[in-house]
Amino acid sequence: MAERDFDVVLYGAGGFTGRQTAEWFARRTKPGELRWAIAGRNRLKLEAVRERLGDDWRGIEIIVAEAQDQQALEAMAARTRVVLTTAGPYAILGHGLVEACVNQRTHYVDITGETVWVRELIDRHHGRAAAEGTRIIPFCGFDSIPSDLGTFLMVRGLQQNYGIDCRRVEAYHQMRGGLNGGTMATAFNLYESGRAREATNPWLLNPDGHPGGRKSGEAADPLGIHYNRTLHSWGAPFVMGPINTRVVRRSSALFEEYGNGYGNDFNYQEYTKFPGMTGLIGAGLLTLGTVAFGGLMASPLRNTLKRVVPRPGEGPSEKTMNEGWFRCELVATGSDGRIMRGRIADKGDPGNRATVNFLCASALTLALDTAKLPGGAGRGGILTPATGLGELLAVRLRHLGMKIEIDQ
Repeated sequence: MAERDFDVVLYGAGGFTGRQTAEWFARRTKPGELRWAIAGRNRLKLEAVRERLGDDWRGIEIIVAEAQDQQALEAMAARTRVVLTTAGPYAILGHGLVEACVNQRTHYVDITGETVWVRELIDRHHGRAAAEGTRIIPFCGFDSIPSDLGTFLMVRGLQQNYGIDCRRVEAYHQMRGGLNGGTMATAFNLYESGRAREATNPWLLNPDGHPGGRKSGEAADPLGIHYNRTLHSWGAPFVMGPINTRVVRRSSALFEEYGNGYGNDFNYQEYTKFPGMTGLIGAGLLTLGTVAFGGLMASPLRNTLKRVVPRPGEGPSEKTMNEGWFRCELVATGSDGRIMRGRIADKGDPGNRATVNFLCASALTLALDTAKLPGGAGRGGILTPATGLGELLAVRLRHLGMKIEIDQ
């Protein structure tokens, strides 16, 4: 990649999550250490963000580029090695930016959970990006790094330590936090676009010609409760399971293409965790609530819900975000029946604090660890956090204080 003006450009920096990414970079980098700029659609909002960053960052460059102005997006992408974007819904605002990054051979990360949109990216851009070594990596927030990176580490642990493949990984999530308006806008757009049914395909993100394992029944999204004897806990459908499972399955399929797959008939599933026998009640209530919420989103009453949830640009209070937390526990079953456990956990609201940590760490891995990226310089395409960043991302997240543990 030819020398460029910036290592990372933060696009969408004027929005709720975008402001947090800019503040993250201002706190964790020093002037002159990393070349970064903020970008978005509204100069006044970007100037307000720059003002909040403090005196050390008065000179940081602002780039204005409308999401529909392809020429401006191309010019921006051509100036940086990595684009980090928080501007969603991506199905509405993201196509031009990804196209610009592919055209300019600029690496890219985002925090989308929009699997149907990413399927479009695969169909449009995977071939060229793969041929040219451009890493386009969606799902670099709480959707879906704990699930995807955690599974990758579990599988490699079984393979490297015991010489066996993995048959199945289950993840059990617990968390506390708040909603932001961008997340809800994305959910509303999926239903209003009429494409919600497409998202139910468990193999939606798999490469062409790789529909998935033969045990298709195990891949279906869980509709009821489930008991895990290893964790002595009940599981209910996890709200982001229909996103994260597709991402993990894409990782498995891509690694199989690379010649270092997870194992024959590998499958992945995830749940919300309710510990102990009393957890049965909580799991049952959440299952009923999940069904009710899905029915509400698919009905005209969705418009009523819009009036009571945060709007785009809005989100939880600082107190809510600071007091939040998440914990993802993973249970892997090896090809010989061996059980391995692991966990990824951190303090802070998962949809905001943790998501910003995941996203910014992903961008820095691309920008600063280029020579060590998995697969070498030739690996590209519409990738996943596991296939595009791998162990390097885990190292960077641990340095940030995130707990990532794999039992031996």
